[in-house]
Amino acid sequence: MIHYKTKEEIELIRKSAQVLSGALAEVAAKLKPGMTTLEVDAIADKYIVDNGGTPSFKNYKGFPAACCISVNEAVVHGIPNDYVLKDGDILTVDVGVYMNGFHSDSAYTFAIGNVQENVLRLMGATKQALYKGIEKAVVGNRIGDISYAIQEYTEKERGYGVVRELVGHGLGRHLHEDPQVPNYGKRGSGPVMKEGLVIAIEPMINLRSKDVEYSEDGWTVVTRDGSPSVHFEHTVAVAKGKADILSSFTEIEKAEKNNPALNTNY
Repeated sequence: MIHYKTKEEIELIRKSAQVLSGALAEVAAKLKPGMTTLEVDAIADKYIVDNGGTPSFKNYKGFPAACCISVNEAVVHGIPNDYVLKDGDILTVDVGVYMNGFHSDSAYTFAIGNVQENVLRLMGATKQALYKGIEKAVVGNRIGDISYAIQEYTEKERGYGVVRELVGHGLGRHLHEDPQVPNYGKRGSGPVMKEGLVIAIEPMINLRSKDVEYSEDGWTVVTRDGSPSVHFEHTVAVAKGKADILSSFTEIEKAEKNNPALNTNY
């Protein structure tokens, strides 16, 4: 069942998403080689709590941290640990915030230092694919129109691998709601989008093969061939004419550019 939100409820989700985006911007400002992913998680966790939110992921189905932090070949759901970040790594920080009775969800992939050119191109394409999907999140379109736009841009035009097993989703009072939002599919398929639908659009794109598998920890999803994977995500409200992006990358991108440890040439 799809739960449509009122304008007032969408504004509450926007406030949650603003805190989330602030947490990712805080990470962008402080991220550097030598930090552990546990230290990165602590930065986001503290920011969320200090600003009146609760990390959505912490204790969700037993997940132990505020953020999913996925490094290099890890696609999603990486558990923060004592791994020390180094020059050339990419890492995705995926985080949710629960606030005023509603969840928001967003993810951003960062490049540390001298990241390979082909991986930087993958980052740029995945980020662009997110916005191509968002362009289709308007009243009267179908979910498959989002899916097709992402797949067409990343897989058919560029030859990357679009992960099939993991999808975007509705969200609101629950972290995961209907409908599912795949990153592959046919135009004109799936539910018709109506005003009040709030969804997380989140392309997860691999440098080579689309195939993934679970790590021994039971959470972390990795590429089967060991190639890098990139993940960007926004919380979006479907609207007439143009989608309303409730989360924001503006402050993240500003902090990223001002951090000499991060590579923004993608």
